[in-house]
Amino acid sequence: MAKDQRFEKVYSQGMLETTEIWVDKKTGVNYIFHTSGNAAGFTPLLDSEGKPVVSSVWDK
Repeated sequence: MAKDQRFEKVYSQGMLETTEIWVDKKTGVNYIFHTSGNAAGFTPLLDSEGKPVVSSVWDK
């Protein structure tokens, strides 16, 4: 994998149906990715107030 990838997977659960959390390393915004069969979705992860969850931005 390339060192300059913008997104980093920080959480993964499941095998046939998977749920993952990805962090944009430039903005810190967290995204949730869910797959089930042929369907998949990728959307910002929101807190209880409807605002995007933001992590500290880091360079690895």
